[in-house]
Amino acid sequence: MREADATIAALEFTLPPSSRVLTRMDLAVVIVNYKSRDQVLECLTSLAAGAGDLAVETVVVDNDSRDGTPEALAALRPGVRVLVNGANLGYARAVNQGLAATTAPFVMAMNPDCDVRPGAPAALLVHLRAHPRTAVVGPKVLNSDGTLEYSARSFPDHLTFLFNRYSLLTRLFPRNRFSRRYLLTDWDHASVREVDWVSGACMMVRRGAIAEVGGMDERFFMFNEDVDWCRRMKLAGWAVAYVPDAVVVHHIGASRSRVAARVIVARHLGMIHYFHKHHPTHPALSFFADAFILLRAGLMMVANALRLR
Repeated sequence: MREADATIAALEFTLPPSSRVLTRMDLAVVIVNYKSRDQVLECLTSLAAGAGDLAVETVVVDNDSRDGTPEALAALRPGVRVLVNGANLGYARAVNQGLAATTAPFVMAMNPDCDVRPGAPAALLVHLRAHPRTAVVGPKVLNSDGTLEYSARSFPDHLTFLFNRYSLLTRLFPRNRFSRRYLLTDWDHASVREVDWVSGACMMVRRGAIAEVGGMDERFFMFNEDVDWCRRMKLAGWAVAYVPDAVVVHHIGASRSRVAARVIVARHLGMIHYFHKHHPTHPALSFFADAFILLRAGLMMVANALRLR
C-alpha cells in the first residue's frame, strides 16, 4: 500500500448489503469533489432525476475538502457512498479510487459542477451498448448560459498551447485554422461522431476497456488526464464518441473570474507530462518547449494577479 493510501477513510451510506446483492447495477457514477459542497449536492439532485429508472451506484470521492461535504451527504444523500481522502490527491487518482470502489459495467466520471439533464445517462449507455468497441462517450456539454462548451476535440499538437480554448490567440482570432482544428468548431455538434477525446468534466467509460488499458494516469494531478486516457484507449483499438442526445450543463465558467495559481501550474505541468509521454523529442527541443509552456503559465498568473487588483 502506498503511503498516501493510508490517509483514506471510507464513510459508507448505501443500501443494505442484501439489496445490493439482489440489484444488478447498470451504471456507476464517480464524482470527485474538492470544496464544492453545494455544487455536489445540486449535481446529485440532477443525477437522481436524470438517471430515471437506471440502477446507479454513486461514489463521491472527497479530496480533503474540509467543508462539511461528507456530513451533508450523510444527511441528505444517504444512498451515496463517500470516500474521504486525508489530502488532495488530485483528480486522476480520485477517479481511480472511485473505479476500484464500484462494480457496474459502465462508469460515468464527472465534476461536481455538472447538471445532468433528464435521459443523459441512458443516452450514453444506449450508445455504448450498441457499439461494443467504443470505450468512451461524452455528452453535449453546455455552459451555464446555454452556449456550447467545446468538450469534444482533436488531440493536441505542438501548437495547441497557443490555440486552445482559453488562449489569447483563440480569443483574438477565433476563426484561425489551428483553433478550429483543435476545438472542432466547424462541426455543429448536433450529430453523433467519433472524436479523439472528450472532456473529463463528464464522460462515460466501459469497464472492460478500463480493464485492458488501465485507469487514469495518476501522474496528472488535474487536467490532461482525460486527453491521455482517450488517447490510450484509441491506441489500444477502442473508439471515443460524442453523443449529443445526452446533455449536461457545466457551470464552471459562470462564476470563475480568477483562476488560482495552483490550477494554472497544474494545467501546464499536465501539458508538459502529456507531450513528454506521447510526443517525445530531442532533449534540447523538449527543454525549450517546456520553458515556453512554463513561461505561458507565469504570464497567466501575472494576468490573474492584475485582474484581482
